[in-house]
Amino acid sequence: MKKVLVTGGLGYIGAHTVVELEKAGFETVIADDLSNSDASVLNRLQTLLQKELIFYQVDVANVSSVQAIFEQHPIESIIHFAASKAVGESVAKPLLYYRNNLLSTINLLENMTKYDIKNFIFSSSCTVYGEPDKLPVVEATPIKSASSPYGNTKQICEEIISDSAKANANLQAISLRYFNPIGAHASGLIGELPLGIPNNLVPYLLKVVSGELEMLSVFGDDYDTPDGTCIRDYIHVVDLAKAHVVALKRLLAGKNHTNHEFFNIGTGRGFSVLELIRTFEQVNKQKVSYRIADRRDGDIKSIYANTTLANDELGWKAELGLEEMLRSAWHWQNSLNNS
Repeated sequence: MKKVLVTGGLGYIGAHTVVELEKAGFETVIADDLSNSDASVLNRLQTLLQKELIFYQVDVANVSSVQAIFEQHPIESIIHFAASKAVGESVAKPLLYYRNNLLSTINLLENMTKYDIKNFIFSSSCTVYGEPDKLPVVEATPIKSASSPYGNTKQICEEIISDSAKANANLQAISLRYFNPIGAHASGLIGELPLGIPNNLVPYLLKVVSGELEMLSVFGDDYDTPDGTCIRDYIHVVDLAKAHVVALKRLLAGKNHTNHEFFNIGTGRGFSVLELIRTFEQVNKQKVSYRIADRRDGDIKSIYANTTLANDELGWKAELGLEEMLRSAWHWQNSLNNS
């Protein structure tokens, strides 16, 4: 059986996608350097799937490491998650982000030509839109200057993929522009597991509520939004994972219209930071300690998706709402606390 290489496959989105791929009958090969993930996730995945998985601890920006995988396995498709991913950190460490995110993508694309691998799904982001003039954003929304080095790496990687697809007619690519994934698998076996102090809202909130951290900072309450806090389109990570399976099946069936397609993957609904906090408190009966802090560099005011293209072309639609996202996230945190 030909296999799917999942880079960053022990990370948050990658691990959930491995589950959905395996459930759909695909055989995965996981590559992860464990720089922002934990080796225990592999055991959790194997417990959940009741099988042994193929795993390589490698940096996919390293040419020889990736080639060793391609030499040993008949890889048919690649789903590329491996990247540094925090907006705030990218502002402080831009060179780290450019090195990790650009080199890994270039390395994979070069080797796809060498090993005749045709299908590529790229983990992109709504940050490619920058601060949009009009909401909701559609795939044809003009790409503006990114608000952070992280967002810029996603823009550049999309351009690299498009140029590569023009030069190589065999390359078939889909970039999935994620909005804000949160939540966890219903089993409580996998979820977001950042190393050190979390950079993202929900994992930080979970550590505050569980007593590991003292206070959640809400970065700015003076934005031009109904309650002054930033608005985002939050999507359940399992819904997001399923979008990768659907996108891969589209490529394998040759149903893509161009060599590089783009799809927004969100719910189409925006929630503010304070709305998320209040919803978490309501569904989980837990109080969140938070304070208002200064705005954070790199953040944009509001963004949420128009998902019509993904709904119509991919046949994919988000099914789980904000309450389920936050209920599953707390279940995951409790599982961690009790393990």
